[in-house]
Amino acid sequence: MDRASLLLILLLFITTVSIFFFDLTTADESPMIFPLNYSSLPPRVDDIRRRRRLHQSQLPNAHMKLYDDLLSNGYYTTRLWIGTPPQEFALIVDTGSTVTYVPCSTCKQCGKHQDPKFQPELSSSYQALKCNPDCNCDDEGKLCVYERRYAEMSSSSGVLSEDLISFGNESQLSPQRAVFGCENVETGDLFSQRADGIMGLGRGKLSVVDQLVDKGVIEDTFSLCYGGMEVGGGAMVLGKISPPAGMVFSHSDPFRSPYYNIDLKQMHVAGKSLKLNPKVFNGKHGTVLDSGTTYAYFPKEAFIAIKAAVIKEIPSLKRIHGPDPNYDDVCFSGAGRDVAEIHNFFPEIAMEFGNGQKLILSPENYLFRHTKVRGAYCLGIFPDRDSTTLLGGIVVRNTLVTYDRENDKLGFLKTNCSDLWRRLAAPDSPAPTSPVSQNKSSSISPSPATSESSTTDLPGVFRVGVITFEVSISVNNSSQKPEFSEMADFIAHELDIKSSQVHLLNISSRGNEYRLKWGIFPAQSSEYISNTTALNIMLLLKENRLRLPGQFGSYKLLEWKAEQKQKQSWWEKHVLGVVAGVVISLLVTSAMIKLVLVWRRRKQEEATYEPVSAAVKEQELQPLSSDTSNA
Repeated sequence: MDRASLLLILLLFITTVSIFFFDLTTADESPMIFPLNYSSLPPRVDDIRRRRRLHQSQLPNAHMKLYDDLLSNGYYTTRLWIGTPPQEFALIVDTGSTVTYVPCSTCKQCGKHQDPKFQPELSSSYQALKCNPDCNCDDEGKLCVYERRYAEMSSSSGVLSEDLISFGNESQLSPQRAVFGCENVETGDLFSQRADGIMGLGRGKLSVVDQLVDKGVIEDTFSLCYGGMEVGGGAMVLGKISPPAGMVFSHSDPFRSPYYNIDLKQMHVAGKSLKLNPKVFNGKHGTVLDSGTTYAYFPKEAFIAIKAAVIKEIPSLKRIHGPDPNYDDVCFSGAGRDVAEIHNFFPEIAMEFGNGQKLILSPENYLFRHTKVRGAYCLGIFPDRDSTTLLGGIVVRNTLVTYDRENDKLGFLKTNCSDLWRRLAAPDSPAPTSPVSQNKSSSISPSPATSESSTTDLPGVFRVGVITFEVSISVNNSSQKPEFSEMADFIAHELDIKSSQVHLLNISSRGNEYRLKWGIFPAQSSEYISNTTALNIMLLLKENRLRLPGQFGSYKLLEWKAEQKQKQSWWEKHVLGVVAGVVISLLVTSAMIKLVLVWRRRKQEEATYEPVSAAVKEQELQPLSSDTSNA
């Protein structure tokens, strides 16, 4: 190949890479991406318009993966790091809350959570906020304090503090000083939940979004994308993204309520309008979108109409009782276990906004799986106690939701949020200026890794044939054996691989304790796991970042091991083919020999056979011997 040809190939390669890179960065602004997890101050009306000065800025981004599952855990979590050196926490992403808080080592009444409590004394950048006219002060008048109470009767209170917040090693956004709550008391669900705390994204002075916008490091917008039914995870984008084609919008009035509301006017089931008075969706706080809520709650009139219309469209399904006798759930059986097929049984529901645009809800956006009857589903829609329409995370599963606070509107686009995360998570994103250390004490507690498990023992280019790990699970309900095979999908999603690569190798039990051995194998048509995938999996296991849904019980990682696939010689690679060829050759040779013998035998039989009518050649009589004559 001459030099001109080599230069031409090099130019084509550079052009291809440039086009691919441009495709990943077509957004007008560099967004900041987060993973998702699970009250409010009045909107900062005087600040809302002031933030518009950021409209044309070019800002850094951050992106992180989402954890947990909406229906299994009731929330999604993201990972944030607080302090110097950073201490890691799993925080519930909540658009209905304005304060971000974590339990502190000084907490007098805090539950046992996923990670250790925040230790202010170990952070060189920590500072408690001193009492001032802009905050509520403690009884002694020395420190700023906060208190938040929620509808489910849980509460959080503590000291307002300031420290450095980091967004992960994949973030382009450098660590920022921000105000957060250092919890001293938590009650109700906040006490018993597995997640450490809450990340507040609502409208308010203490909101993480408001603080970052005021610092000028992101634009006044963010987006959430929830995983689909039984998939979990997703992505969160802090910063502006270009509205994708097909996104529908609704006006959101910041003066209407402190929550993110939409202008809902009408509902349609299977293309038929329910003919409801639009005022039914405009009571109290209006129609509110809240990521911290699991299901959807409508005023009684709207709930009755929606339920009746759905039931009318599914005459072939049988109405059954719900999984919990304490609740009057509306459930149906007969739709089958395959989630991808439920659209063949249940109708679509459309939400029509004031501008005439519609958001289509597929069955996964208003159903949840029955936990006791296979192939059964229940309505995730319930009547609300007051006149507010509250739309929880179930309504926007596999939906990209853009909270465009800059332009007072919310955008919706049906999409695969897992694929969206892969597109947004560019592999060459620079790390934050402050390194993120590990501060973990989650329910997965890996034992010391064996020599085979250490990635430092592997050469720069290696061939991993299988990665195995063992998990101990303590189930909550001893009377019902969990469907551990269903964990394969969760593990595949967590490791960003195909479900066909995850195999349950062994399972043993002792009382409520189960020990499971899982194997991660190469994708089909591959001899070994790719270096990038293998390293990601091994680092995740080594750093104890594998998260499984709580529906299976409490769990911990016992041990894991990566086995290299040794380079095979020609004979090792082809021994089966050679053996098979020899066997086939012997069989063919044997068959040919038998055919030849049969053919020769038949020829001989044909040669000795004479028909009855054939002329027989006469033969002369031989003369008698002399001895005979003498006799």
